[in-house]
Amino acid sequence: MSIAAVAGASILAFCLYVGVYGRKKKKEEVVEISTLLAISQHQYVQHRHGITMDKSVEFSYEELAKATDDFSLDNKIGQGGFGSVYYSELRGEKAAIKKMDMQASEEFISELKVLTNVHHLNLVRLLGYCVEGSFFLVYEYIENGNLSQHLHSSGRDPLPWSTRVKIALDSARGIEYIHENTVPVYIHRDIKSANILIDKNFQGKVADFGLTKLTEYGSASLYTRLVGTFGYMAPEYAQHGKISPKIDVYAFGVVLYELISGKEAIVNTDEYVPESMGLIALFEDVLSQPDPEEDLHKLVDPRLGDDYPFDSVQKLVQLAKACTQENPQLRPSMRSIVVALMSLSSSTEDWDFGSSYENPAVVHLMTGR
Repeated sequence: MSIAAVAGASILAFCLYVGVYGRKKKKEEVVEISTLLAISQHQYVQHRHGITMDKSVEFSYEELAKATDDFSLDNKIGQGGFGSVYYSELRGEKAAIKKMDMQASEEFISELKVLTNVHHLNLVRLLGYCVEGSFFLVYEYIENGNLSQHLHSSGRDPLPWSTRVKIALDSARGIEYIHENTVPVYIHRDIKSANILIDKNFQGKVADFGLTKLTEYGSASLYTRLVGTFGYMAPEYAQHGKISPKIDVYAFGVVLYELISGKEAIVNTDEYVPESMGLIALFEDVLSQPDPEEDLHKLVDPRLGDDYPFDSVQKLVQLAKACTQENPQLRPSMRSIVVALMSLSSSTEDWDFGSSYENPAVVHLMTGR
């Protein structure tokens, strides 16, 4: 990571420290905090895993083929819009290898080298790549599946409410990072519960960031269409192809509704008739009622039973509603969402969050004013 990037991370951390906690520190203490942040970030980049993180790693096809038993079906763990995914162990570390269905170019390779230097605890780490014959991306392996599986699969234990709020905060931090702190800035364009992976500590990590930009350098015949998933696409993107960070905010709002309800982005409204509606519309119908509280209780994931604070649910619902406004200019930024979720996940009630928001409605929502 460059000196400028480390300095930027330190400055951002300090601003958040002052803005959220409102404490005045002496100059010497500030310097000490920044220095510690820089040192710890450097150590994280250098030593966290067996595969070096501070530079691009180009793997050979032979190494990848050996690690996946020639890409056998037994090691295939997923299939997505960009290609197949295989489990492997590379250089002493578990990895997920994505075989890309696209062609490469010099710009493709340059972009890969940029992506391998983007590191954040709430982003699935890109370890390296291979460009021999086919094209492969090598990611860290996240062993606990994705958020969609935890919310919608009957074979999983229900996530406690506190864990849901934590995963929301984790993933919001990851999205905020690619919106605010990477060079170049990235717009994910396919935020959904299936692209939020859960590690063994139930920490949320955003997957597949940067892939849409890679495909712009790949096969135009395959990827000139809209990239995204039905039920998560913002109206300005689905109808007019307009791209901004606010399309990720919209999709994240749908994920928040999933966390609350345990339902998928597209809901079957009648078990006997093949009719469906978006999860957003389902919540909007309830919220438009004069007294929505009773029906809002009914929308909460029944697997939670009564084990959730309804005040917290109401605030998360209102945050999701703000994220899914039809007008993108009315949606909060991911930075505002992160601070809102920090307040929701904390038992501290006397923080002053107003200075961290540009959206007054979200300030009132999360502080109860």
